[in-house]
Amino acid sequence: MGSGTANAAGLAAGYALDALFGDPRRFHPVAGFGQAAAALENRLYRPNRSAGAAYAALAVGVPVLVAVAAATATRQRPIARAALVAAGTWTVLGGRTLRHEATVMGRALRQGDLPAARGRLNHLCGRDPSMLDEPELARATVESVAENTSDAVVAPLVWGAVAGLPGLIGYRAVNTLDAMVGHRSPRYARFGTAAARLDDLLNLVPSRLTALLTIVTAPTVRGDRGRAWRIWRRDRNDHPSPNSGQCESAMAGALGVRLGGRNVYFGRSEVRPFLGDGPRPEARHIRRAARLSGSVGLAALGVAVTYAITARPRRALLGGLARVVRSRALRPGSPTGVRR
Repeated sequence: MGSGTANAAGLAAGYALDALFGDPRRFHPVAGFGQAAAALENRLYRPNRSAGAAYAALAVGVPVLVAVAAATATRQRPIARAALVAAGTWTVLGGRTLRHEATVMGRALRQGDLPAARGRLNHLCGRDPSMLDEPELARATVESVAENTSDAVVAPLVWGAVAGLPGLIGYRAVNTLDAMVGHRSPRYARFGTAAARLDDLLNLVPSRLTALLTIVTAPTVRGDRGRAWRIWRRDRNDHPSPNSGQCESAMAGALGVRLGGRNVYFGRSEVRPFLGDGPRPEARHIRRAARLSGSVGLAALGVAVTYAITARPRRALLGGLARVVRSRALRPGSPTGVRR
């Protein structure tokens, strides 16, 4: 078993663990990382970008170096590497928890229990729920499911396939920092810039892959691929985030709803363009969004496992071709070479 196969096996096993058990209820490593990052912030905080860059470099660099050391130590031990990648994948994925929270929200809205639904919204996003009605609570939930399908499922799998355990740990560290300091509050407007920009960079490919997989798997929830493709192509760049609009527009098209509008956070308000052409979401759309998120996760796992298995042979093939080309280029009289 090569390292690529070991990584692929670990990704599949970790995905299965998340699907079966969800997030660990106690001693979650991501929560521990968050506490350590908060303590580091207290030491390094200054209201400028250079302090924020140093903070992001330390908070991300240390766990990545530990992961690199672990990956190096298991280079010749594929079973141990697969086990480490499985544990890392289970730690950083959040697919089951995301679907569970959406299901709880949908149930509360179907029962007409707005106080319970409002009290549950902070498990999904940071909006002020106090004045939200059922359609706005449903919209917030569908938008959160769309965005977090990328952040909590597809992106970790992509970076795990590309870089193994360091990719998993590094991505989750960056994404956690973005959630902590990457927003536009007075305290973090400059300090959180590095974390926010790094998170945007790491999600450029996963968010677009999430959108494409949402379109491909739309029929699993009776969605229309053609409509999803059309809405995504038209509306994907209207969102202020370079990545969220990719996922949300594809979800809007797949479900046949209209997302976007005025979002009220604690202390500030944002008005975002509409995504999609349908009605405002209802409780029934939340169930479909959660099911579609699960379908996208399975498809992303297939992509990630395939890439991890084939990446090393592909690199070896390309390296061999490059060596052949170089040797021919240096050979006097070679048809493809240069005479010296």
